This record gives sequence, C-alpha cells and structure tokens, in this order.
Amino acid sequence: MMGKRGRFLVWIALLLLGVTLAAPQAGAEPLRLSPAQPQPDEAALRSGLRVAYAYPPDVKQLADAETWNHHYRKPGPPLVGFDYPDTDPGDRTLTSNVATHVIAYIDGFVRFDRAGLWRIAFFSNDGLAVSIGGVLVYEHDGRHACQTLGWQEFAVPEPGWYAVEATFFQRLNTACLMMRWAPPGDKMGWTPVDVYGFLP
Repeated sequence: MMGKRGRFLVWIALLLLGVTLAAPQAGAEPLRLSPAQPQPDEAALRSGLRVAYAYPPDVKQLADAETWNHHYRKPGPPLVGFDYPDTDPGDRTLTSNVATHVIAYIDGFVRFDRAGLWRIAFFSNDGLAVSIGGVLVYEHDGRHACQTLGWQEFAVPEPGWYAVEATFFQRLNTACLMMRWAPPGDKMGWTPVDVYGFLP
C-alpha cells in the first residue's frame, strides 16, 4: 500500500501536470473575485474556517450533499484551513467524528495581502466545490484519489478578506483537502494557515 510519502509525490506530479492542463487560454480574462463587504472586524475573527458535518449512509457526488445540507448538518470543531494532507485508512476525516461517509460544509474568509493575478489550486479526496469572493474557483466532483485538476488564475482587485464557501465529501478509504496558491509574480506554494478566519 502506498504510504504518505508516496502519495505526496503523486500529488506533486499531478500538480505539475495540472499546471500545464489548467493554464488559461490566450486572451481569456481571469475571473474577478469580490472582497467581502463589509470587511470583517479582524478583532472578532477566529483563526481557521467554520465547518458543519453530515454523516449520510453513502455519498458519491456533490449533488448528494444538497440533500443533507439543511436538516442533518451539525457544527464541528473549526478547520485550520484547507490544510489536511491525505490520511491513512481509518483516520478521521478533517475534524469530523468518523473516517468515511462524511460531508463537510465550510465557510469563512481568506486573506489576500495584495492586488493582482493569483493562481489557485486545490487538492481533494473525494469531491470538492469552492467559491471565493462570490466566484466558483474550483470544482472536482465524484470519487477520486487525492489529486488536483490544476491551477486557475483569478484577479484580486484589492488586499483584504474574501468570503469562502466550500462543500466537500469523503466516501471511503483516505481523505485530503488542501490549497496551493501563487501571489502575483511568485511561485506556487501551500497556502499558510494564518490567512484563514471566520466569525463565531
């Protein structure tokens, strides 16, 4: 069975491939993210992202998550952010109570410290849809190993906090949820956990 180191190398290979596959087409305008209005009071922000969980008997796609969204979700311990490498089988998914058959509904804010064109990529196992600043920035549905569809470029008009909403599910075996980004003019790197916040 492939260990964590082996899975990490697979992630990097997939990311490099994804960078090639997801590069914007010539002439395409990057989608523009909108800063939160009003900006959250930084003194009131808690570190991380808020999350609520549902535990269906089975989940195979993001559409299944909608069925459980309003009536079955229960608050869970906050996430540190999108910073959860691939687990070993049997490990709990994110901050939930269980390893499998988990849906996570995530919200909060992410801080961009400068204006310009940012590249953003996510890794997930299994399905994930993420909106930042009112724009769907990533969607990878269905069951799959910890992988990315590659990065996409987005226009950040000004420094500040941007609202984040995400739906994630894990079905069987292992789980991961991670984010990489590249500030304007910089290389891709793992997103630091100190850029996430939520209002209690």
